Amino acid sequence: MLAIKLKRIGKKHQPSFRLVVSEKRSKVTGCYVEDIGWLNPKSKEFKVNVERANYWIKSGAQPTDTVHNLLVRAGAIKGPKIAVHAKSKKAPAQPAAETAVLAEAAVKVKEIKEEKIEQAAQEASAE
Repeated sequence: MLAIKLKRIGKKHQPSFRLVVSEKRSKVTGCYVEDIGWLNPKSKEFKVNVERANYWIKSGAQPTDTVHNLLVRAGAIKGPKIAVHAKSKKAPAQPAAETAVLAEAAVKVKEIKEEKIEQAAQEASAE
């Protein structure tokens, strides 16, 4: 299955991308079937060969979410944009005070469980 995706080119800290048609499972940096445009995210410039993009979409190539939004902006596809969310960062670590309170609570729970076990053992031996 073919896909229209972004292939990163450019130097470190100077990203630029090519819009390419390639096999969906192939590496992004690997070979591709056709180059249909480019994107410079820093200057927010892009160029898409709309005719070729429409040809590949009609041939069954599926654009990624970001490429879909670019094609909507270029007018190659009609319809709404797809919400593309950035990867979420890990949750911040809890402050030391909260960690200490949680540790104390865990110790208390453990003590209560041990007391209940001892009481149950005493009741069983009394009978």
